[in-house]
Amino acid sequence: MQPAPKVICLGEALVDRLGPLGGDPATATADQCDDRLGGAPANVACALARLGTPSAFVGRLGRDSIGESFEQLMANRGVELAGLQRDATRPSRVVLVRRHADGERVFQGFAGDQGQGFSDQALDQAELERAWPALAAQAQWLLVGTIPLATAASAASLRWAVSQAKAAGVRIALDVNWRPTFWDVSSDPAAGPDAEALSAMQPLIAAASLLKLAKEEALWLFGSADPSAISAGLPQAPDVVVTDGGNPVHWSLGGASGVLEALAPPQVVDTTGAGDAFSSGLLHQLVQGAMPPEQMLRFAAACGALVCGGAGAIDPQPDAAAVQRFLQR
Repeated sequence: MQPAPKVICLGEALVDRLGPLGGDPATATADQCDDRLGGAPANVACALARLGTPSAFVGRLGRDSIGESFEQLMANRGVELAGLQRDATRPSRVVLVRRHADGERVFQGFAGDQGQGFSDQALDQAELERAWPALAAQAQWLLVGTIPLATAASAASLRWAVSQAKAAGVRIALDVNWRPTFWDVSSDPAAGPDAEALSAMQPLIAAASLLKLAKEEALWLFGSADPSAISAGLPQAPDVVVTDGGNPVHWSLGGASGVLEALAPPQVVDTTGAGDAFSSGLLHQLVQGAMPPEQMLRFAAACGALVCGGAGAIDPQPDAAAVQRFLQR
């Protein structure tokens, strides 16, 4: 019997279709693309399990080959799947990812929709309510992002889970993970959130005990990339981490603040999932108990660096021993 989850990860599981370097995945042939299982909450759930922290995934997948692959992968990793829903009419989502020669990527659209949208958009609250007691019995954290807010059904389920977690004393970790394409497929992938999206995000921000933001997200939401200023401006004074690709990480945790130099990956094959690996490393350390913030953040940064050494977000995820070896080089 596997241990009860300490971290519940709620949101999307999907396929990242990585196009050829410098090419377009929408027009490339199948043998030129690399399909990888991903989606931020799914990535974090898998990474936490590999690190040794019991995790659960809550999301909805199609009754298709992608859904089967995810269910098998997560079961093999030891991720609790009581909150996994399967949809007989909507397919699992495929995200088209354009890769630049330096490994950076841009989300440019989707494939697989058969006219009724994707399964992750239809996360069902009634099914979630039935699964929740078993999931939350020993949970310490609920990890969420903003993508489920883009659709009514998944937004309602997300808001319900956040309210239940808060009532039970489960802390909320919000990785903003702003992706405009999920809100409007025709939008500029580099565009910031509009007024509607900003309004939808506010209750999550107000509930968060931990906010993880990319630098541009911090500027869009708060007009500042200073974690201490962001924390001080919110009533609950959350911990705040601001990442900036390969640049230093700025942080405010437990009343302390500082800057962590980025850790250079052993090699860069693909940066997809590096931020999710960072989140998993930080949550893993927070579940472990009190330790210096610098130590927690170095561990998280090492998780992110190691994921860059392989293709996709999940396959290259390290276990705790690999992270320690990297830090001790």
